[in-house]
Amino acid sequence: MAAGIINGASTTDPNKILPMKYKWARTHYKKGVANNWVPEEVPMQQDVELWKKPGGLSEDERRMIMWNLGFFSTAESLTANNLVLAIYRHITNPEARQYILRQSYEEAVHTDTFIYCCDTLGLNPDEIYKMYENIPSIKEKDEFVVNMTKNVFDPSFTTEGVQNIQRFVHDLVGYYVIMEGIFFYAGFVMMLSMLRKNRMVGVGEQFQFILRDESVHLAFGADLINTIVQENPEIWTPEFKKELTDNIMKGVELEKKYADDALPRGIVGLTPTTVKQYVEHIADRRLERISLERQYHKDNPFPWMSEIIDMPKEKNFFETRVTEYKTGELDW
Repeated sequence: MAAGIINGASTTDPNKILPMKYKWARTHYKKGVANNWVPEEVPMQQDVELWKKPGGLSEDERRMIMWNLGFFSTAESLTANNLVLAIYRHITNPEARQYILRQSYEEAVHTDTFIYCCDTLGLNPDEIYKMYENIPSIKEKDEFVVNMTKNVFDPSFTTEGVQNIQRFVHDLVGYYVIMEGIFFYAGFVMMLSMLRKNRMVGVGEQFQFILRDESVHLAFGADLINTIVQENPEIWTPEFKKELTDNIMKGVELEKKYADDALPRGIVGLTPTTVKQYVEHIADRRLERISLERQYHKDNPFPWMSEIIDMPKEKNFFETRVTEYKTGELDW
């Protein structure tokens, strides 16, 4: 039996990456390398001045920024833990593992981004890093993902057999599709709306770079899930597809609740209604990407998000190089 992307430990040499079987994994790796950035490249002086200026930002704007810094600062660590401590050991293909190592590095950069934002803006780290405990809508999202990804953290868990492969895909959907593909996106649209209005541009540019990274993470995760299903078609039962769809829809409701909480009133061209419509729109894109049926049939209220993702070149802030940015093949 040919080695698959999982359960290949007995037939795959993890040190032998050539010849490659899954060219898509290598493609995502190269895109990640092309996107390389570090937060210190982004100047924050304008942000510091605006943040500290009395009346420079409205209370609603400050709330929205704090809520998103609070969620993302701990969500990136949760994401990295899933990758390094659980998912990597169950993927036996070397080129897929190579991408997971690249993604792990990017999660470390994202974690560093929020350290940089806290330091430069003079924020209280206890306030930021305890929001996942103190803000119910943030806590509920984190707890939902933790509960959805419990299987892979069980030291005795294996991916042998139909039921266990289903459990593994279930956890991958929780991690890649719900956490990275839905739970990040209300925050992205909020922070990038600030950037479009030329407010808190340093923080906004860092969120823009994180979004570009996450688009590739999501594309890799979808390809990984689809490959496991293609190699193990017996797992793709109507009952299992319904379970995954139901979980994604539960995630959508939690993200809509978070949007109401972080953005109680309309600001910077956003309203709670349009942000929630956007969450439903992208949820349909995620469902279709892993061969599940759309549930919401909503138009994209923020077509400019596609422009941000697809912007082909971005000159770096010291004007020393021009970087071609690559994204995952996603319909935004």
